[in-house]
Amino acid sequence: MISANNVSLRFGKKALFEEVNIKFTEGNCYGLIGANGAGKSTFLKLLSGELETTTGDIVITPGQRLSVLEQDHFKYDEYTVMDTVIMGNPRLYEVMKEKEAIYAKEDFSDEDGIRASELEGEFAEMDGWEAESNAANLLNGLGIPTEVHYSLMSDLTGNEKVKILLAKALFGNPDVLLLDEPTNHLDLDAIAWLEEFLINFDNTVIVVSHDRYFLNKVCTHTADIDYGKIQLYAGNYDFWYESSQLLIKQMKEANKKKEEKIKELQEFISRFSANASKSKQATSRKRALEKIELDTIKPSSRKYPYIDFRPEREIGNEVLSVEGISKTINGEKVLDNISFILGHDDKVAFVGSNEIAKTTLFKILTGEMEPDEGTYKWGVTTSQAYFPKDNTQEFDNDLTIADWLMGYSPVKDITYVRGFLGRMLFAGEDGVKKVRVLSGGEKVRCLLSKMMISGANCLILDEPTNHLDMESITALNNGLIKFSGVALFSCHDHQFVQTTANRIMEILPNGTMIDKITTYDEYLASDEMARKRTIYSVNKEDDNN
Repeated sequence: MISANNVSLRFGKKALFEEVNIKFTEGNCYGLIGANGAGKSTFLKLLSGELETTTGDIVITPGQRLSVLEQDHFKYDEYTVMDTVIMGNPRLYEVMKEKEAIYAKEDFSDEDGIRASELEGEFAEMDGWEAESNAANLLNGLGIPTEVHYSLMSDLTGNEKVKILLAKALFGNPDVLLLDEPTNHLDLDAIAWLEEFLINFDNTVIVVSHDRYFLNKVCTHTADIDYGKIQLYAGNYDFWYESSQLLIKQMKEANKKKEEKIKELQEFISRFSANASKSKQATSRKRALEKIELDTIKPSSRKYPYIDFRPEREIGNEVLSVEGISKTINGEKVLDNISFILGHDDKVAFVGSNEIAKTTLFKILTGEMEPDEGTYKWGVTTSQAYFPKDNTQEFDNDLTIADWLMGYSPVKDITYVRGFLGRMLFAGEDGVKKVRVLSGGEKVRCLLSKMMISGANCLILDEPTNHLDMESITALNNGLIKFSGVALFSCHDHQFVQTTANRIMEILPNGTMIDKITTYDEYLASDEMARKRTIYSVNKEDDNN
């Protein structure tokens, strides 16, 4: 168990938390939610001891081991993947290395023998003989192939390092597990594996995530941070939302009844306070009036942007035709003879672990990259707006937000442009902020403003939910559901894909593609997907042999 007792945290005069009391008990998974800036990651740092409280204390059951998902992707570059994962249990790793050092000695003394014996006993108690096997199982589950388990971390990609640091956090059955955005940069297969791992995990988990489906799947409780307080709810994210909305509704209804009673009492007192025969009743009602207190309904700190994609032109029947597109990058064929035709009602989710392939296809379809083979053709009634995964170049300038968006606006009017920025939560003074200094989430909201102002009837979005908070993801999700045009997108948010897409295209690791007109959940359950994946897996093993 881990608990916060009267915890406050202040930065100067600003209080981020005030007298927080909460217990996280064994066998439960707690989703820590709140608006951007509410302090979710900061609270995890308080629990882990990385930050010190201003007042109060964090208490963990004596003898229990706490494990944290680290964010520094370069910290372990000099170590092997296997060593990095086993470091998740620091004491076990220390014992392993001390053993190796003793056994490597040329002048092995009696004292060394005694010490080695002690270490062997401790090693066995910590299930050390199964350490590499257990680490390999975690890595394989997250999609890290066996052939790189003993490679140096410095040789791996950023996405692979994310998975390895997650395996490190999960390793060795920690008593308390703190996970900050564990699904970031994970493909949908790895997320599904992590969901099952956490569902079957017997100890305490506290997780921050913007993935609503993930929180609904794994969480037994929800801890909501708002205005420096943490309110605990039994149940997952959807239960929290329904419960919190119901509570507000009940408080409003109770206040309405109280206001009606107040009005009734005030009218009686006003009419009969001067009437001698009614004076006692008027006095009694004054006392009753003084006892009535309205419930204080504090508005949430959460803010929802307004996302509404309105096509300027209705789309025709001919939307997009793709014929035999292939592309090789750095010697690897990421797209292999990709062909499909889009209809005017299609909203297509591109899924699968082949991240480079999805981005490459989007770049080809938007004219940013040429295919090695094949062709594509957009219909004459179509207009496209593109959301790139990497937006670095887009904001590499000294323009203000308002001037930046004005450059893409068909109407050169500052009031018109500021209207779109306002919908995306950029208040008046925010318009003069330089785009170069924007946060990741602010840049995403700018790009969505650009897409809205374009009036395009075909939207192409490459991981648009990255860097967004839960409220913005919900708004974007609803905006795409209502969008009357065609959408092609990739996204790791299960609920986003399930509720938006009516067609699924999975680009397999060998560059070929499965194309199904179906919902995402139906696709995951389909026999065809499982069969084709099995065929690919067998072919890959044959190639390796």
